[in-house]
Amino acid sequence: MPINGFLYPGAKFTPPYQVANSLRFNRVSSSSGDSLERTPSSASNRKTFTFSCWFKLGKITSSTSDFYQLFGGNSGGVNDGLWIDSSDRLYVYIDNGERRITNQVLRDPSSWYHVVLAIDTTQSTASSRIKLYLNGSEITSFSTSSDPSLNYDSGVNNTTVQYIGERINDDFFDGYMAEVVLVDGSQLDPTSFGEFDSNSPNIWKPKDVSGLTFGTNGFYLDFENASSLGADVSGQGNNFTVNNLTSVDQSTDTCTNNFATLNPLLPSSTSGMSEGNLKFTNSSSTYGQRSSTFALTQGKWYFEAKITEMTNSFAQVGIQDIGQFDASLYPGRTSRGYAYASTGSKQNNNSYASFGDTFTTGDIIGMAVDFDNNKIYFSKNGTYQNSGDPTSGSTGTGSAYDITTGYDYCIAVMNTDNTTDPIVECNFGSPPYSISSGNSDANGFGNFEYSVPSGYFSLCSSNLAEFG
Repeated sequence: MPINGFLYPGAKFTPPYQVANSLRFNRVSSSSGDSLERTPSSASNRKTFTFSCWFKLGKITSSTSDFYQLFGGNSGGVNDGLWIDSSDRLYVYIDNGERRITNQVLRDPSSWYHVVLAIDTTQSTASSRIKLYLNGSEITSFSTSSDPSLNYDSGVNNTTVQYIGERINDDFFDGYMAEVVLVDGSQLDPTSFGEFDSNSPNIWKPKDVSGLTFGTNGFYLDFENASSLGADVSGQGNNFTVNNLTSVDQSTDTCTNNFATLNPLLPSSTSGMSEGNLKFTNSSSTYGQRSSTFALTQGKWYFEAKITEMTNSFAQVGIQDIGQFDASLYPGRTSRGYAYASTGSKQNNNSYASFGDTFTTGDIIGMAVDFDNNKIYFSKNGTYQNSGDPTSGSTGTGSAYDITTGYDYCIAVMNTDNTTDPIVECNFGSPPYSISSGNSDANGFGNFEYSVPSGYFSLCSSNLAEFG
């Protein structure tokens, strides 16, 4: 279960309904980012509708003025919709007012959330005009709660631009969305979109929504068509235009198979992270370390990191005992940190030793971590350094180090800047960059540039359930 932004081995499940893809939204600034837009050709039911989506947070809001828009529609310059506010709370803006602001905050970047906003302004009971649900349960605790006027015509389903991931050219969302649905003309509860079942009665999971009646301006975005990411598969043909999104932003990190990312909750670790917490840019002259949201104690795992930019700089890829994590250091600095450095050396406990080739811009560093035999192996562009053989088991042929057991380890990357900004992009199995070859693990999960060693797996919840 998620603890302080880390996903530890525990009670996992395999949902009967599998979601294949999500879409990764990157927020560059409050006024720049990725989004989807559509302008309906005709208005439909502006009083009654239901919006549903699964989402996973990238950036955690850090500015008192920042809002992250999930969904909205414009009417006369007023943007009715659903946001995440500067205090990480769900925020519903309807009828030119702050109608619902939750007390609950959303600050877990390691897990997926499901939100349902159900509107019916024809309801005679004012408090029933807005229903808000999170992970299958209705939210009833609000810091702000007021009701829209009876029969209010919202900006949703209007003939003005409708947004996914932005609010009229600002307040861009950062993270992942999956199973994005609008039902035009009905106020539905979460059971239309998800379920608890007897196999996992405490875990809310998605179900097939293709049989819903979506209505005139309703839509269902499943993001399975990489060449048409805004395609509506509801049968209504209400396709969206993509802004700044490409096929690379199609992700297999979903609400039914959750992949690791870098963790923005660790002290001082939000800075320089983008692309769904998979890209780390260090613009400081000091060291910067970022670690994964998955904490590992057993099993065999494979990971790749692409050095996108590095000139007169220094980088490391490795693992770090999270109990010794320090964002201002590098993984090889500590007694339970093990790393391969761009100088070609390996490092542990602040001690360097000769190991392999140097690496720089354009190189992809692979790492195979064998917690069953407590070994770690590193490759450069598919070639294992020190003649390493990750399948050698307890022999540990060419391994960099023997790992100290009994601790929780995260994958860690580090870089430091001297004259330019070094950039490291992380591939836990759902990469933020183009892959030219395409290799998955034995379970069919992950998309890597180089072959995954036999017996090793990508860092996703489906594999963690089996091997973690």
